[in-house]
Amino acid sequence: MVALDARCSDCLTAKELLTLYETAMLVSNSQDLVSSLEKALLVLKSQLHLEKCTIHTLNDGVLSIYACIDHSKHQKELGSYKLGEGVTGFAAESKEPVVIENLHNDMMFLNKSGNRDKNAISYVAVPMLADKEVVGVLGAHITKSTAIDFESTIRALTIMSSIFAQSIRSHNINVQEKERLKELKLYYKMEWDSKVHNFGDIIGESPKMKSVFNVVERIAGSNVTVLVRGETGTGKELVAAAIHKRSKRCEEPFVKLNCAAITDTLIESELFGHEKGAFTDAKEARKGRFELADGGTLFLDEIGDISASAQVKLLRVLQEREFERVGGSKTIKVNVRLVAATNRNLEEMVKAGTFREDLYYRLNVIPIDLPPLRERGDDIKQLVNFFLEKSMKNHKKSILITDEAMDILAEYSWPGNVRELENTIERIVLMGSEDGISADEMLLLLPAFNRRLVCKNSKGGCND
Repeated sequence: MVALDARCSDCLTAKELLTLYETAMLVSNSQDLVSSLEKALLVLKSQLHLEKCTIHTLNDGVLSIYACIDHSKHQKELGSYKLGEGVTGFAAESKEPVVIENLHNDMMFLNKSGNRDKNAISYVAVPMLADKEVVGVLGAHITKSTAIDFESTIRALTIMSSIFAQSIRSHNINVQEKERLKELKLYYKMEWDSKVHNFGDIIGESPKMKSVFNVVERIAGSNVTVLVRGETGTGKELVAAAIHKRSKRCEEPFVKLNCAAITDTLIESELFGHEKGAFTDAKEARKGRFELADGGTLFLDEIGDISASAQVKLLRVLQEREFERVGGSKTIKVNVRLVAATNRNLEEMVKAGTFREDLYYRLNVIPIDLPPLRERGDDIKQLVNFFLEKSMKNHKKSILITDEAMDILAEYSWPGNVRELENTIERIVLMGSEDGISADEMLLLLPAFNRRLVCKNSKGGCND
């Protein structure tokens, strides 16, 4: 292609082909797309003698200069058009090339940048299309020295606009994916750094837990919304994670948010994100958990604690699968499976008017009730052994719990459930004797249990 016959050096078709080849090579072989596009525009100028070549890209209904030659910084800032505005906006709106034969007398040529070539006669604006969607507009001034006629110019620019559109579309997808991965990496790092409790896998063979496992296996493969209910510390997050791991979304993000840990003023920003300047501390735009979880699963713990306004927006997302960021007007569509959890009585909250009835029914499609640890029988001993092995490995210490001491652990009511059990076992490992923990030593390591026994044996009981 490059080694064209010298006899064809003046052939217009050869010029077009050579120009197309050089611009395509420039755009396809560079990491800096803007710089590559501007070099491609310089080829248009040098080969075809087209002046003031400009590439506008379309974002939120506005065409802004993305790449150009012979424009100052100020002229770039001025050269923006709305859809339908001027020749550039009309080309984008109509999705057809537009030619202004005499740009000096045509009111459609607005020249908002103020950068008109004195030798320019006409102007051509060609929409850049990718999958029939407008990515932007490629524009150029035609002068007396332009090497090809109107028809040939439109033909060449149309082909180039397609190449540019695909390059810009691919570039934007890559940037968005990198940003998404960056945000997910930051999110998971924050989750890892701030995580206090790690229950490992779900452990239990009691009938009530087997019933939970059965429900999880049945509904995991669907996209149905799940409401996990149970006392604090029963492992609701683990159940949500198990549903995600067994679903078709298992390769996509699993994003979590504890609604009770976020103030009413920030909950909407955490869920839906915010735009720059939406509130005092919003120094830059930020994605919310719904955007981070797009394609995957979002786990909302303590769902009963969200504000009334957040309930309204959450209901809309569940119904329409779309929302706007705080301070923004752009509608964002997401594909997210929601798993919610609560330790509160939502039915009573609905009766009291503190929780929306329509939202309750949207959440309570598949309810999963987790039993408290005191109702799980021998699961307590299994969990004790699991956390004991884990804690001994972490602290590089060997501890033996005698049968009598184990019976005391099994008898305790565990109001804090699995979370309390894990913390208790870690305390036992740190403070217990490596020779074996007796029943008496276990009582000393369980002050809450020891106090309960004293109250139980006293005549007057205990007053908390």
